[in-house]
Amino acid sequence: MTQNARPTIRLFNLEVRFKPSFVPGFLLLSLVLTVLAGLFTPMPWGTALIAGVLAAGIHVISEFFHHLGHAFAARRVGYPMKGVTFLWVLAASVYPSDEPELPAETHIQRALGGPMWSILLTLIAGVLFIFVSGTQGLAYWLVFWLFWDNLLTFSLGAFLPLGFTDGSTLLEWFPKLGEKHE
Repeated sequence: MTQNARPTIRLFNLEVRFKPSFVPGFLLLSLVLTVLAGLFTPMPWGTALIAGVLAAGIHVISEFFHHLGHAFAARRVGYPMKGVTFLWVLAASVYPSDEPELPAETHIQRALGGPMWSILLTLIAGVLFIFVSGTQGLAYWLVFWLFWDNLLTFSLGAFLPLGFTDGSTLLEWFPKLGEKHE
């Protein structure tokens, strides 16, 4: 299990933990989103502050939804996740430490689960965006953020090979597809 993470809640049969870095990460993200809302929308700064905090909350929920996709895929292939650990503004899937060596196909399916669920959430946000597109208030800002955050961070961004992303997992395991597994 991840060091220095305290168990806080259990959701969907997953241990959800938060590293100490989560709080400053959330506050910093809230501040950045508040400034963006204040500068690029006609919202008053008080409303922009509410928008920033709510948008940061949407980011955390979207991150958890992404990891639910991993958890669903992991359960489907027979090697379920144990939990999710939040750190800074992202999170990591946690698998059992005593998990056996798994075939490439299993790793690939588990890695694709998160982005697939995030793409679904992006599509839902796109439909919601149609309903708020004529406005410029809080609802518009939150749906705008839901769409772009899920598209760029959790759908497309997940495929970037950054060492800790789903893209890195896929790059590692695709060349091993079809290898005999003992």
